[in-house]
Amino acid sequence: MARPIAEEDEEKPLDPAAEKVRRKLIRFMIVNLGLLFLALMVVIGALVYKARNAPGAGSVHADDVQARAGAPLSGDIVLPVGAKVVSQALSGNRLSIDAELADGSRSIFLYDIAERRVIGQFAIRNK
Repeated sequence: MARPIAEEDEEKPLDPAAEKVRRKLIRFMIVNLGLLFLALMVVIGALVYKARNAPGAGSVHADDVQARAGAPLSGDIVLPVGAKVVSQALSGNRLSIDAELADGSRSIFLYDIAERRVIGQFAIRNK
């Protein structure tokens, strides 16, 4: 078989205007890909930073609550005289106690288990 003519194999040079446009497009593509790569690295860096510095959700350190190994925690929570516990809720090392007081009003007591003390009292009132 005969080989094609050599002129058809060779690429013809672009005219100067088309070559200028091609160079601008290549430069534009390189700059945009560089910016995209930089933005991706910033996002990955932020995710790694957040993952390393994120506090444990609702974690109680072993030093915060003193208890013997295998023994349950025990202690007293002091409420006003005549108060009746209506409900309670636990979140982490905080205990919320909804109590009906002796005069019929209601109040929410916030108790910190680690510190073993009442850290807040919130009266429930109608406007």
